[in-house]
Amino acid sequence: MSLKLVFLGRLADAAGAAEREVTTVPSIAALIAGLEPELSTALAGPRVKIAVNGKIVGDRAVFTLRDGDEVAFLPPVSGG
Repeated sequence: MSLKLVFLGRLADAAGAAEREVTTVPSIAALIAGLEPELSTALAGPRVKIAVNGKIVGDRAVFTLRDGDEVAFLPPVSGG
């Protein structure tokens, strides 16, 4: 039972890899809280978007994760 995590852009640097697998947890909050503190802080910001199985999550607080889900963390976009 696991989740596949995908880190894009500068978040891959913060995670130390572009991908990793973790044990399934029931929520995005539990997932983020279970990561190392510096990475958890980087991912918890409101400007970081989260996609589960290719779809952007609107409300992190009510979204339920399931075994085998792919969770992608997208960094804030900047530029002009």
